[in-house]
Amino acid sequence: MRLYIYQMKQCDPRKCTGLKLGRFRLAKLVHRIQSLPSKAVILDPYSEKAFSPADRKIVEQYGLVAVDCSWAHAGELPNLRKQKIARCLPYLITANPVNYGQVGKLSTVEAFAAALYIIGAVEQAERLLSLFKWGSTFSTLNSEPLAMYSKAKDSTEVVSIQKQFM
Repeated sequence: MRLYIYQMKQCDPRKCTGLKLGRFRLAKLVHRIQSLPSKAVILDPYSEKAFSPADRKIVEQYGLVAVDCSWAHAGELPNLRKQKIARCLPYLITANPVNYGQVGKLSTVEAFAAALYIIGAVEQAERLLSLFKWGSTFSTLNSEPLAMYSKAKDSTEVVSIQKQFM
């Protein structure tokens, strides 16, 4: 699966998981909205539709986009919602050291890994997480919900499943 990171340069470069994915060429760093594939799925925490296995074909064909920005500015995504197929990730617990144990405040690598697990690209998800000391902790903390989300039929079913973990 092709992964794209819209890099907003708001994070501490030493802690930025998106930059590390770019350095290892596991995702393409993009600095201009116009450079993103127009039909790719963008992971947007404010989207009204949940990411689900039904999105797999779109991701296979056009790619998956994560926005690498500070959570303090996550609501200010410039025109991305209008141009892309936006999806939010369901209930998951963070393992990254900055937001450890919080619900939903995923790092860029956690967001990509979660989406990849949900659509069945487990090997690619594990490869991304393997770059980080805490990567396996994310998989462990979320193993049950990710397994259940990956068996959902569509977005509605993912939302229904997440209620069990809230």
